[in-house]
Amino acid sequence: MATEIKAPTFPESVAEGSVAAWHKKPGDSVERDELIVEIETDKVVLEVLAPEAGVLSETLVEEGDTVESEQVLGRIGEGEAKGGKASAESGDNQDAKAEKSSEAKAETSSEAKADKPAAGGGEKHEVKAPTFPESIQEGTVASWNKQVGEAVKRDEVLAEIETDKVVLEVVAPADGALVEIKAEEGSQVESEAVLGIFAEGAGGEADTAADVEPAASADDGASDKQVGDKILAPAARKLVAEHDLDVSKIEGTGKGGRILKEDVQRAVKEGSAAKGAKSAKASTGSAKAAAPAPAVEGERPEKRVPMSRLRQTIAKRLVQAQQTAAMLTTYNEVDMGAVMELRAQYKDTFVKTHDVKLGFMGFFVKAASEALKRFPDVNASIDGTDIVYHGYQDIGVAVSTDRGLVVPVLRDTDSMKIADVEKGIVDFGKRARDGKLGIDEMQGGTFTITNGGIFGSLMSTPIINPPQTAILGMHKIQERPMAVNGKVEIRPMMYLAVSYDHRMIDGKDAVQFLVTIKELLEDPARLLLDI
Repeated sequence: MATEIKAPTFPESVAEGSVAAWHKKPGDSVERDELIVEIETDKVVLEVLAPEAGVLSETLVEEGDTVESEQVLGRIGEGEAKGGKASAESGDNQDAKAEKSSEAKAETSSEAKADKPAAGGGEKHEVKAPTFPESIQEGTVASWNKQVGEAVKRDEVLAEIETDKVVLEVVAPADGALVEIKAEEGSQVESEAVLGIFAEGAGGEADTAADVEPAASADDGASDKQVGDKILAPAARKLVAEHDLDVSKIEGTGKGGRILKEDVQRAVKEGSAAKGAKSAKASTGSAKAAAPAPAVEGERPEKRVPMSRLRQTIAKRLVQAQQTAAMLTTYNEVDMGAVMELRAQYKDTFVKTHDVKLGFMGFFVKAASEALKRFPDVNASIDGTDIVYHGYQDIGVAVSTDRGLVVPVLRDTDSMKIADVEKGIVDFGKRARDGKLGIDEMQGGTFTITNGGIFGSLMSTPIINPPQTAILGMHKIQERPMAVNGKVEIRPMMYLAVSYDHRMIDGKDAVQFLVTIKELLEDPARLLLDI
């Protein structure tokens, strides 16, 4: 008896959703509670799990279709798939379907049939996007690290999903190979969306491709495709279309001469596969008639690339901060001589004791924590017409990465030691650059510190990180002549800047807050004596 697969019960605020991805196809065997399909709503991506073990007998909705709460999406029949991919027609006789699929594969390629037991005989799994937090609705397939047919080890990274906050890794569930890619690089995916199909024990690119091709449609965009006498991998086909390349001019390095993504990238770099490259020299008109490419070559080259999701989010939040907050900035300068002498005196002992270098950020975090306790308005947030006063200090530290700026949060900094702060910042920096920060590590800060000085900035106006009401900007330490006790001395000085929301914080409190940080840094003993 067939079991119905139903969409989840949507929250009251969600009227409908769309089918983001099917992780199984008709004829595929499924285990109980295995992910079958993902439903994307305007808020979250919902996973639909198999209610029973069996074989997916039919799908009633296609990817991209709009569905309602608890709508029937497909059916699971009893039995076990034995022939790999099943035929498109549905029915209750799964053995007959598996037998028919095997016959179709035999007709397609006798070699594929011979390789089938070694390459695709293992259990197949759906490769799914990670479960996104509620604050993240979708992500972008940033890159596929493995191509169809390429052997991979268990827990090896298959793909990377870029959200507006972090880059999430999708790893292999077992030793085997990718047999199908359903979401191309650059495509939008929802939480737990099916990205591809993975087979355990798959042994090679040509074998796996032969296993997949009979079941994949010609226009699904996820399988290898033959153009003339060339076979293109999915990622390669996308790049060829983007750059409008002549496939016949690209040499494939994959198994059986298959053109891989790397081959297309090499051709783009060398400019050897552009359409009409020869005629362009002879005729300007023919060059103009050619399809436009995203990159314009010549003496004044231009390149147009889509903005990453992280960069889009950064832009949105910065503009939002300037449009919604009554932002004002106050400046001061701090003599860093005392902190620098302390670092020079204890840096070797500090490394031996705590296995981390003693930097400047630990002093600033501790000084800011103390100042936040004395000025609770600066440690507050605005929520609509309410003011939320935080009885703790969670300080975000801005970290620059190749993909953009991220702000991981140090929790309860008031109770942290300087060594704990330094260890936390080093860990954040490394994982941020590797794209391994978690969503929860970048949420809930009450105050932010950004250090433009490491890039040489002498002075800047930092922008508030909503819903926080203030941010501290550090800058470059530069020796300048200063009047000290009636004499001119050369001192290591740093400009400090505090941007604050004037709706919440009065100018007097903002200035005194910054002066407190200055005093604590110029006399670090105050941090120990709490004075």
